[in-house]
Amino acid sequence: MHSEANWAQAAQQFQHVMGNLLSTAMKGMGPIGNGAASGATLPALSFAPDKLQELQQQYLAEATNLWNESAKQSLQRDRRFASEAWASNPVATLSAATYLLNARTLMGLADAIEGNEKMRARVRFAVEQWMAASAPSNFLAFNAEAQALALKTKGESIAKGLQNLLHDMSQGHVSMTDESVFEVGRNVGTTEGSVVFENELFQLIEYKPLTAKVHERPLLLVPPCINKFYILDLQPENSLIRYAVEQGHRTFVVSWRNPDKSLADKTWDDYIEDAAIRAIGLTQEISGSDEINALGFCVGGTILTTALAVLAARGEKPVASLTLLTTLLDFSDTGILDVFIDENMVKYREMQMGKGGLLPGGDLASTFSFLRPNDLVWNYVVGNYLKGETPPPFDLLYWNSDSTNLPGPFYAWYLRNTYLENRLIEAGAATVSGEKIDLSLLDIPVFIYGSREDHIVPIGGAYASTQHLPGKKRFVMGASGHIAGVINPPAKKKRSYWTGSDTRFPAKVDDWLAKATEHPGSWWTDWSGWLAGHGGKQIAAPRTPGRGQYKAIEPAPGRYVKAKAKA
Repeated sequence: MHSEANWAQAAQQFQHVMGNLLSTAMKGMGPIGNGAASGATLPALSFAPDKLQELQQQYLAEATNLWNESAKQSLQRDRRFASEAWASNPVATLSAATYLLNARTLMGLADAIEGNEKMRARVRFAVEQWMAASAPSNFLAFNAEAQALALKTKGESIAKGLQNLLHDMSQGHVSMTDESVFEVGRNVGTTEGSVVFENELFQLIEYKPLTAKVHERPLLLVPPCINKFYILDLQPENSLIRYAVEQGHRTFVVSWRNPDKSLADKTWDDYIEDAAIRAIGLTQEISGSDEINALGFCVGGTILTTALAVLAARGEKPVASLTLLTTLLDFSDTGILDVFIDENMVKYREMQMGKGGLLPGGDLASTFSFLRPNDLVWNYVVGNYLKGETPPPFDLLYWNSDSTNLPGPFYAWYLRNTYLENRLIEAGAATVSGEKIDLSLLDIPVFIYGSREDHIVPIGGAYASTQHLPGKKRFVMGASGHIAGVINPPAKKKRSYWTGSDTRFPAKVDDWLAKATEHPGSWWTDWSGWLAGHGGKQIAAPRTPGRGQYKAIEPAPGRYVKAKAKA
């Protein structure tokens, strides 16, 4: 047994070693380190003594078991080390087991930090990034599985891995799928339609009806401008756009232009006035309907709702119903993205590009990928380069790699007024297109969808819109994450969704969920039934796209969506 003095000395040594590892992990992590995005110095860390002692005792106990069968069992629970090559090589087993022990301990140490929750979250994020990057599976010298494969293939896997590395270096990002298989307009984004309008910010696509009659109120979809609209139209069998057309809705979609230097000075106001509001007016004019139904997805939902608030301030209410998919209006709960946001970071972005410039699409894509580093980064590094594998074709991951730029002034306004200062939910706090934003003016029916495991728009953030929109509401929660939860066609018969009362919306989503009912399958059918109730009477489907001066310019999906991100 250790004496009390020995325990104190051991605890001090443990804290010193692990504290140094934490500091190493945090260096270079912009939001909490010395990176330019923050300008802050490394924070002084202190730990709860009781948690520290518990971690130390646990660490010593587990360290003594690294050579026994429990080490191999721990490897089986982590897919990076699950192959027999790791278990059959004692050196590899010890290396992986030691790594996993250190990773668990460091994450525990991050939770033991005394301070506010945001500091702990930032440290946890930095530790997660560092531990993900330093896993022995990421290095050929330590990856027993990659070494065994190299021997089996007589070095062919290494040669192929080098080819894959050179290819990815030339294209500027890690390949998540075989991108050569896909082409926008050929086998993704193929729902038949026509571009009927374009300006410097967007093209408006009208889709060809698939029913003899359509609802008199058309449907306008506003996707996020931080990526491309064909996430809603990947393949015929998983296309939300095609599904809407099949349900008898005359469907229009905003296809955002991929900004280049000519759009480097565009602002949030420009996107509201010259894109969202313009698209609403065009949909009314082309369809001949005074009212339309509108859907916004992710940032597209934030843009659409802001546009409707501007119109409401002007006394205009052109939208009969609003659908919001994984959308933030209240930015109180932004999940892991909150670790990036503080005054210093926002000021840096404002100084860097607030008056003009572009945020490269690759930067955004990398940020979102590193929110899940093992699944979306290092998994492909190991497979592509160490094992020489070609990732299988997957339409969603092809879309995920097809990045878009953002105009700097637009991005800077968005950061400050939403993520940092949360102004949209406070009446009159934000001014857009010369109008004070007041969400209480949006007294229209709204369907709000959130994904239970969403790491970009947390379910609590999506649900929070129920507290700020005064109209009749329906909230639905789907299973899975930000994209997989949304793109869940009924024919697949996958996952499930939850519904609750349409009249009672407590402040917290957990209280709503406690009384919600789970249903098997896709939430699309629930939304379709709700939307039909706001579609108006049935009228004959139009025979040609557009109307009057707005004639077909080119077939869907149009030129804008095919443009690649480049400065």
